[in-house]
Amino acid sequence: QVQLVESGGGLVQAGGSLRLSCAASGHTFSTYAMGWFRQAPGKEREFVATISRSGFSTYYADSVKGRFTISRDNAKNTVYLQMNSLKPEDTAVYYCAANPGGSYYYIPSYTYWGQGTQVTVSS
Repeated sequence: QVQLVESGGGLVQAGGSLRLSCAASGHTFSTYAMGWFRQAPGKEREFVATISRSGFSTYYADSVKGRFTISRDNAKNTVYLQMNSLKPEDTAVYYCAANPGGSYYYIPSYTYWGQGTQVTVSS
């Protein structure tokens, strides 16, 4: 069982930055690939970024590539999402999730989910 708690969301102006954190409980954090997803009002949840167990490999949605950076610290059981050059269309609830082994872009591959943190980007 893994419990995930996101933090770091908030209100920011377009062009600004935020850093999201996701703290995981338990001693098996390093056995999961981790991902960030987001869901805007009236839209389906969508993939944002993922990072491998070791942190060596990362993948991003085209919409955030070059602006967002995912990273992890296995010693601290934490995964991060640094978001720069934010746009109003980045406004959404952001979720972190743990993937024991499956396609990184496939939502059902992620077994555990956090409660989400709101990110609002004003124009």
